[in-house]
Amino acid sequence: MDLTRQQQGHEDAAGVLVPLLLSAPRRLGPVRVLAVDGPAGSGKTTLAGSVARRCAEAGVRAHVVHMDDLYAGWSGLDGDLWPRLSAQVLEPLRRGRPGRFQRYDWHAGRFDGWVDVPVPDVLVLEGCGSGRRAGARDLSALVWVEADDATRLARGLERDGADALPHWRRWMRDEAEHYSREGTRGRADVRVDAWGRMAG
Repeated sequence: MDLTRQQQGHEDAAGVLVPLLLSAPRRLGPVRVLAVDGPAGSGKTTLAGSVARRCAEAGVRAHVVHMDDLYAGWSGLDGDLWPRLSAQVLEPLRRGRPGRFQRYDWHAGRFDGWVDVPVPDVLVLEGCGSGRRAGARDLSALVWVEADDATRLARGLERDGADALPHWRRWMRDEAEHYSREGTRGRADVRVDAWGRMAG
């Protein structure tokens, strides 16, 4: 399946997801939150972008926060990730105020610079761990995106380079433990595969 068909698949999935999301209750103050979770390299970023575009077409203000900007490096899936996201973004939005978070610089290996998060109609949290139980009460919907390990690893190394292989292997172990503990796939409202097809 070529890239164009893959992107179209995610656009089609977003066309189904957005009406479902907009019919769900707001659970974070004035904001509906959609978590797009699933293992690295499965297609979450593409789907999140499609959801944001579909929202804009419907006249709905959407903002995407990428969890990649919040991890404290390759070991940052858990630890203080969620407390930081909650304090810097979710709690201000709950009160109808803009959020602001520190972005992690992967090349420098440290947090550097701040990113403003306006108060949107829809906040899309995109990335591994975005659908964890700690934030479940704030979610209007949870989407799980999945792909086989070989596809995910190939995509990741194409993006990050072959030297990242040890990091990817560690990350894949960490996320497997995370998802086993969190039961994220089983709690998802919708499941989508790597090509944007709705999964059973």
